[in-house]
Amino acid sequence: MRINNNTAAFNVWSSYSANTTKLQESMSRLSTGVIKNTDDPAGVGISENMRSDIKGTAMARNNTENAISMMQTADAWAQKISDMLNRMKSLAIESKGITSDADKTNINAEFKAMQEEIRRITDGDTAAAQFNGENLFDATAKNIQVGSKDSQAVDVKLANLKATAETSTGGMTIGSLTSNTSFSVTSASAIAHLDTAINYVSNERAQMAAQQNRLSQTRDGLLAYEDNLTSAESKVRDVDMARETTNFSKYQVLTNTANAMLAQANKLSQGVQQLLNF
Repeated sequence: MRINNNTAAFNVWSSYSANTTKLQESMSRLSTGVIKNTDDPAGVGISENMRSDIKGTAMARNNTENAISMMQTADAWAQKISDMLNRMKSLAIESKGITSDADKTNINAEFKAMQEEIRRITDGDTAAAQFNGENLFDATAKNIQVGSKDSQAVDVKLANLKATAETSTGGMTIGSLTSNTSFSVTSASAIAHLDTAINYVSNERAQMAAQQNRLSQTRDGLLAYEDNLTSAESKVRDVDMARETTNFSKYQVLTNTANAMLAQANKLSQGVQQLLNF
């Protein structure tokens, strides 16, 4: 019997300390839901790269959705322009019917109002057709980042409805069609020019629609990629709560048991006192 070194108590204390440490680690995992870098250094490094891609992909998807919204806004304005060109054609046809000079003046007043509205929508930096401060019809390509990598970007080109945009090979421009000093409801070949302009706007809208469909496919692909990448990152970094709860219960029982055994081990030295008293 020894009193200076209670080896039994020391052995129990070692087990108690180890189980207490594991219990604390288990509690930490359960409270945060993720593993620590010391649990799986390589896995944590991989998951950090995944997290960077996930966040970058989410922002790229946001860019793509904004670009789609821009295209939808542009098409809504283009639809209004197309409607007004069709109305201008109807007025040009009406003016060539049995109409008096007074009738033609009234018809041309509405025709002129349509011209002014088209010009207000499309003309220059103050054009009404804008999205987040960007002119929608200045034919400038918009570079959209649609991925988390530097090279993953696409150019989106909107309809060219600038004043200088030629609606035909004959040199008729948007500016000349909307100028009430050079073009009126009674101008020569007004109907033919308006037909050409209507076809031009329709073709530009078709080009925008094709690009919008492409962006929609890109957005869906980004969403699927983000979902799959998040799932993969979760398998690396997230704690298996069911398994960790089992571990927690095990270490809790072992810690409580070791604590009880430590108390028993400390009582072993009391035998020396009994011998001395005897």
